[in-house]
Amino acid sequence: MSKLTHLDDQGAARMVDVSEKDAGVREAVAEAVIVLSEDAFAAVASGGAPKGDVLAAARIAGIMAAKKTSELIPLCHTIPLSKAEIAFDMLAEKNAVRITATAKTVAQTGVEMEALTAAGIAALTIYDMTKAIDKGVVIESIRLLTKSGGKSGPYAAPAARTSRKPAAQPAARGRARASVLMGEAAGPPSPRSGNAAQREAFRAFMVSRRLRATDWAKEAGVPAAQIYAFLTGQSRAIPPDVAERLARAARVRVEDMFK
Repeated sequence: MSKLTHLDDQGAARMVDVSEKDAGVREAVAEAVIVLSEDAFAAVASGGAPKGDVLAAARIAGIMAAKKTSELIPLCHTIPLSKAEIAFDMLAEKNAVRITATAKTVAQTGVEMEALTAAGIAALTIYDMTKAIDKGVVIESIRLLTKSGGKSGPYAAPAARTSRKPAAQPAARGRARASVLMGEAAGPPSPRSGNAAQREAFRAFMVSRRLRATDWAKEAGVPAAQIYAFLTGQSRAIPPDVAERLARAARVRVEDMFK
């Protein structure tokens, strides 16, 4: 009656019987893009959101969601996950966060829904963590980027449908890999790891002084993008002249911002 595998010959919903399939390695990568206001983006990047560390909460939520997908999506199988990973890419040019969720298993069915669910719940968590600043935050898209394994073979999202080239294991930026959990690497990716301590100290300085990137940059007469780029790992350091102006606006020494 239908080519939809979740419908039987009479059109009734069913869980697909996969008992005759061989278990194999299957992996899927999904993404969600969430667009924030300038103030909300600054709070996420600096770690100064009202509810705390936004990305840390979103990471844990995404991983938990991947593990509970079969409880949320009615006809999904319960499968053992061997990997669940959430990475973040801070898109300062559009005040957005790109969430990349990776799920992997050795099982008789795929993990596309686990990756998609993880990306979606991570995005919703960012909304929850920032709604006190801006209730107009928009989850722009949730989609599958790649999958491998299974009878249908590999899949990659068409290039025409994305402005950023998808990667099977995209690198996180800024605070994207701040903890080790289910296969995540500790700390920001090399070669930026040498600047991690300064970046964290600078972020802590902003939080302790309740400094918003946009307001602070405006008072100092520098582009807010310079602060965002450093906080998100897109630049290795804040230019000396910019640091001097920021320090002067905050009424501290330059070295006080990085210790």
